[in-house]
Amino acid sequence: QVTLVESGGGLVHPGGSVTLSCAASPSEFTLDYYALAWFRQVPGKDREGISCISSSDIKRYYVDSVKGRFTISRDNTKNMLYLQMDSLKPEDTAVYYCAADFTPNYCSDSVHSFAYWGQGTQVTVSS
Repeated sequence: QVTLVESGGGLVHPGGSVTLSCAASPSEFTLDYYALAWFRQVPGKDREGISCISSSDIKRYYVDSVKGRFTISRDNTKNMLYLQMDSLKPEDTAVYYCAADFTPNYCSDSVHSFAYWGQGTQVTVSS
């Protein structure tokens, strides 16, 4: 069983930056063969896939609304996933979730493609 825990959310001013982290456990487990992704959700709307990264980092995907502003990365040696978020806008306000699935060399923005989810971390962009 894979457990994912996000951290790094909070209140950020427009134009600011924040880095979200996602830690996978147990420690003896490895993310080497897992596709990883970040999703976000606002009340009343479906969960949106905003970025994913394949197991060997061959493939990366960004939804158009975050291209050029967000950067996804992973460190398999530490079982960590990151999302660097720059030039934040009020419309980026959402609960952000990390997700994982045992699918080597795969990337997807669909919630149905991922079996494991974190509990979410709130990011609020406001002045």
